[in-house]
Amino acid sequence: MKFMKLGSRPDTFYTAESVRSVSSEVSSDLIIQVKGSRYLLHKFPLLSKCLRLQRLCSESPESSQHQIVQLPDFPGGVEAFEICAKFCYGITITLSAYNIVSARCAAEYLQMTEDVEKGNLMYKIEVFFNSCLLHGWRDSIVTLQSTKAFPLWSEDLGITSRCIEAIASKVLTHPSKVSLSHSYSRRGRDDISCNGTESQRHKPAIKGWWAEDMAELSIDLYWRTMIAIKSGVKIPSSLIGEALKLYASRWLPNVSSKDVYINKQEASEDSDSDSSNEVTSKHRLLLESIISLLPADKEAVSCSFLLKLLKAANILGASSSSKIELARRVAIQLEEATLNDLLIPSVSYSNDTLYDVDIVMTILEQFMLQGQSPPTSPPRSKLGYERRRSRSAENINFELQESRRSSSASHGSKLKVAKLVDRYLQEIARDVNLHLSKFITVAESIPDFSRLDHDDLYRAIDIYLKAHPDLNKSERKRLCRILDCRKLSMEVCMHAAKNELLPLRVVVQVLFFEQARAAMAGGKVTELPSNIKALLAGHNIDPSRPPPPLSTASTIAAEDQWSISGLRSPKSKLSSTLRMKLAEDDDLDESDLQSEGGISRTSKFKAFCALPTRPKRMFMQIC
Repeated sequence: MKFMKLGSRPDTFYTAESVRSVSSEVSSDLIIQVKGSRYLLHKFPLLSKCLRLQRLCSESPESSQHQIVQLPDFPGGVEAFEICAKFCYGITITLSAYNIVSARCAAEYLQMTEDVEKGNLMYKIEVFFNSCLLHGWRDSIVTLQSTKAFPLWSEDLGITSRCIEAIASKVLTHPSKVSLSHSYSRRGRDDISCNGTESQRHKPAIKGWWAEDMAELSIDLYWRTMIAIKSGVKIPSSLIGEALKLYASRWLPNVSSKDVYINKQEASEDSDSDSSNEVTSKHRLLLESIISLLPADKEAVSCSFLLKLLKAANILGASSSSKIELARRVAIQLEEATLNDLLIPSVSYSNDTLYDVDIVMTILEQFMLQGQSPPTSPPRSKLGYERRRSRSAENINFELQESRRSSSASHGSKLKVAKLVDRYLQEIARDVNLHLSKFITVAESIPDFSRLDHDDLYRAIDIYLKAHPDLNKSERKRLCRILDCRKLSMEVCMHAAKNELLPLRVVVQVLFFEQARAAMAGGKVTELPSNIKALLAGHNIDPSRPPPPLSTASTIAAEDQWSISGLRSPKSKLSSTLRMKLAEDDDLDESDLQSEGGISRTSKFKAFCALPTRPKRMFMQIC
């Protein structure tokens, strides 16, 4: 750190009976009171350099021995006053980045200008500040941070703005060309030898070397400095994102589901905690400032970091605009998210749900609004317009290829998001307080084409049914309508056939489609009955086309392992289970007997029973 020494006399200030005095052969004639402290000094050295003291002494009546001057609003307190007083006496003082702001404010208060005496304190401080401190990286950071104690004075004197401009101008400069003083970060220190050369033991990093030192700034100064950096110089958005991530990790609290649960309990027990509310308000301001500084580029910050900010925003009660902005940015790169990222703790006191499903629904809504699926060919109006402009066929073909390539990329992102949403459904399904409508809304937020199979979705439904045993028949039917039995693997079909929690309609569909596929795959049925053909046609299945291979790959938790040994046995009780379910479901409403394809469930079951005997035996052997 750079410093400047002024004066040559030794320090002769001392304290006696709570009064600060200076050793001198001349008796003192001036008493100055600064914020509760008393100084017994001399008029001549002080008044010769301080215009304000001259005016105050001329206005106040003189006593027989000492004249008293009150300075209740002195900036910097007794430390800053002693710097000015010692300068007037010629006593050695040391100025550095740590005390120059308070000394400059004190000199301004006492009006120690060049009009009073040449080479006065204000002039010397300005020369040192402009020629030395603003040229050093670390000195600029420390000086800017010290302005926090004197915000109004620092703004009026231009100290804050000059420090910010100096820091912003150095951010893109190579560290070798910046005076880094003794350190450019706390992680890597560069020693400076007596002749000013840098030690070679630690080479400063080229990219982002400034981020950690800037993280020491308070949020208001940090925000202003980052605005100056973003507007004044061309800097990669990824470096801005890394700097914001470092600042957030240092100053934002680490939040988790456990923390939210504890905070809920504390809030219910003590809702009048002023100190807690003050801390929360500071963190909320810090968070919203970070959100406003996020670069617009998609690659600037990771999706995981954005979701961490969203969790903090949820817990700290940030503004709705901040949450929506984060949700929009998360939606742009949602395919990069993980399950843990999406598990955002709920802080609503109106319900006891574990996770905030509403904010995830907002993210999914924003994801579907991103326009990531352009048409595979340009609209007719566009093509016609291009033809009227006599565009070449090569250009049109190139546009078609680019459009298809873009569509393929966005389709892949939707496939990833669909897998992520199904895993998310499996996690939130365990919450006994999760309403059925929210579960269905999340499941239906993903288009059907993005789910290549419904195995994960079935498992989420099964978990929800187990966690909510009080669901009535209509609610279970409503839940299972989101399931497409044609997209279930063989293993999942085996589990569904024995699942007592499923509505009968789902079980019948599972058994029918699985037996029909098995019959066609075995190649032993050359012609299906007319009623089977009609039922397949009602579900958009071509009987002449062989079914796709059934995937048996499935990742299943140990506690939810699905045993299929019973169905593989020739003595399986499949038909008896089906008869029992039919008996239990005799009281179904007439409206529930109609399937989605317009064929009654009774006719479905009759069609299922009308399959030839030979394929049925074959199905039992295959299973």
